[in-house]
Amino acid sequence: MTAHFPSSDQHAVLAALRGYLAEVARALRTGLESCAVDPGPPLSARVGLDGRLPGYPGRDFALLWDEVHGWAIAVETHSGEDFIVLRYLGGGTVTPPPAELLGFVTALREDDHRIGQLAPPALRSVGSSAELDTLLRLRGVT
Repeated sequence: MTAHFPSSDQHAVLAALRGYLAEVARALRTGLESCAVDPGPPLSARVGLDGRLPGYPGRDFALLWDEVHGWAIAVETHSGEDFIVLRYLGGGTVTPPPAELLGFVTALREDDHRIGQLAPPALRSVGSSAELDTLLRLRGVT
């Protein structure tokens, strides 16, 4: 059996991501228990959301995040395996303010597709843990 132990840089980034996810969960009026993190690479996370989206009855949906593309809204498949990405938030950063994510989710719950984009944006490359840590901490988390 092989075990992978995160470096101290990865620990710092994971702690910063947890803080950012806590802010996002608070803005979306959900708890941190609805969040999951995959240390990657690329580092990614999921925030499960309550309710359904128009046009997708019977399918749970979530916000997905990764360090390259930022945030996306996705629905579960009927088989319960992967998610189907509907829209990416886009913008200039992988760490937008939580209020912006609330607007993104609200718009899609109202079947308003003017926010976001269909194609995955390349907002940054997988790479510097220090750079990602800085981006996450700029959101006011420690």
